[in-house]
Amino acid sequence: MPFDVTANLIILPIVLAAPFLDRRIEHNLEAFLFVMGVLSALASHAFTAHLIRDALTHPLPITVAVFVAGVVFARGQRRLAAGVTWLVGRIGPRALLATTVIILGVASSVITAIIAALVLVEFASVLRLERKDEVRFVVIACYAIGLGAALTPIGEPLSTIAIAKLGQDFWYLARLLGWYVVPGVAALGGLLFVRGVTLPAHDPGLTAPAPYASLRDTAERAVRVYVFVMALTLLGEGFKPMIDRYVIGLDARLLYWINMVSAILDNATLTAAEISPRMSAEQVRALLMGLLISGGMLIPGNIPNIIAAGKLKIRSKEWAVAAVPIGVVMMVAYFVLMFLVLRWGHLMGG
Repeated sequence: MPFDVTANLIILPIVLAAPFLDRRIEHNLEAFLFVMGVLSALASHAFTAHLIRDALTHPLPITVAVFVAGVVFARGQRRLAAGVTWLVGRIGPRALLATTVIILGVASSVITAIIAALVLVEFASVLRLERKDEVRFVVIACYAIGLGAALTPIGEPLSTIAIAKLGQDFWYLARLLGWYVVPGVAALGGLLFVRGVTLPAHDPGLTAPAPYASLRDTAERAVRVYVFVMALTLLGEGFKPMIDRYVIGLDARLLYWINMVSAILDNATLTAAEISPRMSAEQVRALLMGLLISGGMLIPGNIPNIIAAGKLKIRSKEWAVAAVPIGVVMMVAYFVLMFLVLRWGHLMGG
């Protein structure tokens, strides 16, 4: 076995497991991934001037989007809280939250998944729901944000890395995934509306908004995103020989189900480890949809989950109880749609 493949077969499990085994690594994930990305690229003899340029430039669009959207959100935070208060009195919490899920899901591709998650936290903080309803709302909204943010390369690190590694244009993922993602986001909003929510019996009012995020906090968040995407760019190039050897030939259906591992591992890291421009459109679609759906099942699977759960103090068990059944149903439904219904329709039509 070539040295580059052997080395990266050692690096990959370290990258995936270390954040779970050491809390310091988990809290400094960006720096850890950067170091591992450099080692991976060196092992594959891929550490070239071209890769350095890509690693420095690929994170810029999403970093700028995170910073600008963060500044705008901080300035409009009080208006947002006032708007929530006004709307709940006009249309009720159930319709408001269902609409919010859909809007955040679609808008996350523009305002970024990180800012969408912060807006979600603001909604959940201002509109005081019963705990079970709050967790369900946040989980469903994070599924919608995770799906919607994948439509553009500024939405989340997963889509940034996917576009960079595939060498495609800005709207490629919207064309590839849009017909699957947008109806899914709408269905998630509809699920919340059908199930309903209630305000606490002891206090049906609204609470005060959370403190404003400082400019320093916003800048720090943007820098962390920059380093994160830069690290994933290095890892993706370093893992390329391993991908070419073991992943390229896998059936799209197998890629879809294998990526349920995204429930416990960050889906952007897995994207960097798996995706390749040599894959067919069907393989890319299956890989990404598997990552996007299963990434919502547990807290570590996606950035919006981590942000919302951390700020609202949602425990892992609470999240799993609400999220896993939804994720399993979505995985089965999308599998049937992508590999049975549409394929059968193409065969009948062709």
